[in-house]
Amino acid sequence: MDYVIEMLNIRKEFPGIVANDDITVQLKKGEIHALLGENGAGKSTLMNVLFGLYQPELGEIRVKGKKVNIADPNVANQLGIGMVHQHFMLVEPFTVTQNIILGSEPTKHGKINIKKAEREVQELSDRYGLQVDATAKISDISVGMQQRVEILKTLYRGADVLIFDEPTAVLTPQEIKELMEIMKALIAEGKSIILITHKLKEIMQICDRCTVIRKGKGIGTVNVAETNVTELAALMVGRDVSFKTEKKTAEPTNTVLEIKDLFVKDSRKVNMVKGLNLDVRAGEIVGIAGVDGNGQSELIEAITGLKKTNAGSIRLNEKEISNLSPRKVTESGVGHIPQDRHKFGLVLDFPIGENIVLQTYYKNPYSKYKILNYKEIYQKAESLISEYDVRTPSAYTKARALSGGNQQKAIIAREVDRSPALLIAAQPTRGLDVGAIEFIHRKLIEERDKGKAILLVSFELDEILDVSDRIAVIFDGKIVANVSPENTNEQELGLLMAGSNQEKAGDNQ
Repeated sequence: MDYVIEMLNIRKEFPGIVANDDITVQLKKGEIHALLGENGAGKSTLMNVLFGLYQPELGEIRVKGKKVNIADPNVANQLGIGMVHQHFMLVEPFTVTQNIILGSEPTKHGKINIKKAEREVQELSDRYGLQVDATAKISDISVGMQQRVEILKTLYRGADVLIFDEPTAVLTPQEIKELMEIMKALIAEGKSIILITHKLKEIMQICDRCTVIRKGKGIGTVNVAETNVTELAALMVGRDVSFKTEKKTAEPTNTVLEIKDLFVKDSRKVNMVKGLNLDVRAGEIVGIAGVDGNGQSELIEAITGLKKTNAGSIRLNEKEISNLSPRKVTESGVGHIPQDRHKFGLVLDFPIGENIVLQTYYKNPYSKYKILNYKEIYQKAESLISEYDVRTPSAYTKARALSGGNQQKAIIAREVDRSPALLIAAQPTRGLDVGAIEFIHRKLIEERDKGKAILLVSFELDEILDVSDRIAVIFDGKIVANVSPENTNEQELGLLMAGSNQEKAGDNQ
């Protein structure tokens, strides 16, 4: 069998942890090969070894049958290996073309020939159906488009093997569909793809084979056509996983959050929330379903004090909280799991233990006379790390060193532990594996059953349908429908999210 890439018996260690323990992965030409594992299982580490970002302690790598030493990403590029990282490596003020040629600029008489580069980038984009504008600024294009720029970057450097690290974690359902079409086009052109993921549905849809890693060890490789979602989930976490969240019927009581005629502008001074009305009661989970860009982010930022409102009111337990500072909002009883964990959720260069007390560090027992009590801080952190299964070498490890899913679990631990009257969960399971998703959903339902109000904002329709007691559909800055999960389905929600069939608006309010 001819393999384009072979990683044989790879071992990679970090202080206090064996990230990859004797793992073998073999990639055939023209296949999409999934690398499946829980958060922190060692998937990204293994691919960072293949891309030359890390050097393995043991094992060997072969490209097209020849043993190679991939000392750095430049060597990987020369060998035809490209990587699309989970957190994009783009310079926001630069254009698409400037980002793509960065490090391999076409020059003429010592000058960069930007026009030639733009033509080449546009041709590449058209050839693979990527529909990217070569002259657009990165800061002006959507997340889905930014990802296409990352793909173009690898193609521009002549990659035959593309590594995608959790590529769908930040995409809308429509963008995911488009990305799958792009992957199929790449395979048709003779490329080979390794897809790091823990989304089982996507593996079943698009992958040929799947290698499973659990806690740093290779569990085995299976043909996707011969397996199913339940089997893959059990291989990944080492136990059976429930895909349906068990919960009793909600018994909502008083209104906790009441939003009336709310208007919020975005950073370009455009109204994104346009006269929105919404309420959330104690003891219920209200899911907000909508296509990204319909005002969800501005709504959350207005409630949490990150953005000023322009008109209307936000009341928490009958007290006005609009335009309060984020700390005042927090202290009035709001918890916030932010959709962008790096920007709003963590201080990446602080230890994970200190991140866990970011909402409470200035209070007793963590602080006295404005002096931090580190013993108490780390005791608290250790107990939450254990309860929420945050996989980290220690509480003193920098947040940046944790896998995305474990960063997310730390944020959820911090926000849920305070048991706020209103918990806003924005994309709470983005980038999490099935085991962790099951755990987070259970935590949200526990909070609901304690009589808390939960506002869940998610682009995952199956999550909205599974966890919510009531679904509010947002379109063009307004709530256009209130539906009950039992009486709707993905198709109907999809139509409502696209702005059609609005006579349902106001039902079940």
